[in-house]
Amino acid sequence: MKKNIAIIGSGFSSLSASCYLAKEGHNVSIYEKNDFIGGRARQFKKDGFTFDMGPSWYWMPDIFEKFFSDFGKSPSNYYELEKLSPAYKVFFSDDQVVIEDHLDKICVEFERIEKGSAIKLRKFIKKAQRNYDIAINKMVYKPGISPIELVSSDTVLRVNEFFKSISKSIRKLFKNPKLIAVLEFPVLFLGAKPQQTPSFYSFMNFADFGLGTWHPKGGMHQVISAMQKLAKELGVVINANSSVSKIHVQNKKTTGITCNDAFISADIVLSGADYHHAETLLDNQYKQYSESYWSKKTFAPSSLLFYVGFNKKIEKVEHHNLFFDTNFENHVNTIYDKPQWPKSPLFYANFPSISDETMAPSGYETGFFLIPIAPDLEDTSELREKYFNILINRLEEKTGQSLKNNILFKESFCVNDFKSEYNSYKGNAYGMANTLSQTAFLRPKLKSSKVKNLFFTGQLTVPGPGVPPALISGKLASELIINTLR
Repeated sequence: MKKNIAIIGSGFSSLSASCYLAKEGHNVSIYEKNDFIGGRARQFKKDGFTFDMGPSWYWMPDIFEKFFSDFGKSPSNYYELEKLSPAYKVFFSDDQVVIEDHLDKICVEFERIEKGSAIKLRKFIKKAQRNYDIAINKMVYKPGISPIELVSSDTVLRVNEFFKSISKSIRKLFKNPKLIAVLEFPVLFLGAKPQQTPSFYSFMNFADFGLGTWHPKGGMHQVISAMQKLAKELGVVINANSSVSKIHVQNKKTTGITCNDAFISADIVLSGADYHHAETLLDNQYKQYSESYWSKKTFAPSSLLFYVGFNKKIEKVEHHNLFFDTNFENHVNTIYDKPQWPKSPLFYANFPSISDETMAPSGYETGFFLIPIAPDLEDTSELREKYFNILINRLEEKTGQSLKNNILFKESFCVNDFKSEYNSYKGNAYGMANTLSQTAFLRPKLKSSKVKNLFFTGQLTVPGPGVPPALISGKLASELIINTLR
């Protein structure tokens, strides 16, 4: 029987769930408070420049393929995908490490930096590939209901990898701090310190070195546009400028939502909004998690972001660039251990117009910059300007070129914006960190334990932070809903 399903939010997980639920024949409507679709994966355009305002790394292409194949489609039906070569460049204080598009080339670079490291890297990535196969095929497509989901012959044989950190595993094999930083970098996508991330998550290194880094022509928002088009093809109704202020419950069962001050009846409500925020839409007795619960959790970083239009091409950089020319540990400690603005921040610089001429006017460059910071820090225009000057000075210094006078415009986005635009808890950018105590069944649940027919999806629940996990989260939530209705 067809059911009326209301979905709050229009990010990756919401769009994913909407497609699966519509495919089952249900009447699905998305309600997005902003005037754009995509949540954090929105796009900003100005004077011929195009910026992805949130996610900018296209990793794990197989997850995207799996999603679209569930509907008889392929990413190529909607957007053009290019494997980046090189994948990215890492700037250190005294060297630059280029990560190419194939493991053989990466091994040459590792060997240049640390003799004997190539053999160790191949062994490490081979193990990481086995972990990737287990994670993707046997773990992440589980709804996080029970610890039994994690028990298999494969995971039992690797149980020690869940109780030692990936940092320890990497440092056992490699001694050069540059190689250690490069190998620890991918787990930052999981929103946690390498020292607190289980060794099993080395599968992220296979995603990096084995599967490579890709770019959809026109930017990451092309994936949102593709999912939006697919959803509409399946009959999903997408409503922008539609702010949900309450989830209604009667006899411990959801009856609908209040949107733009009007009641909308629904048999099922699925929230893809920030989980903490979604529970504020409920009366207190129906909340599963207290403020104390949320305050004790380890959250992934927030970010200070800049979107900059340059009136010339920038030299000596790649599409993706990591500036690790200051102390890695010191910066990470300011995020997780002693939350404060970092004195000498690491930062990420993305120049998509290097690979994709559609992202900037001819001869110009689109620049996206990100400094990871602790959630809920003070956020002022003075602080934003201070840190922009820090990063632009470092960019000029490391690349040996003048850039300040070539800036046509710059826009910024930080903690206050994450809170106001996305109702993000403490202004976090990536959700809840995937530490051992916040993995799988230990994360907030997809299905409410207090309200019948109320479900959640997104980066604060399973599987966790990141775009591919968000696609999976939407599928998992939809499967729970479909099974509930059968």
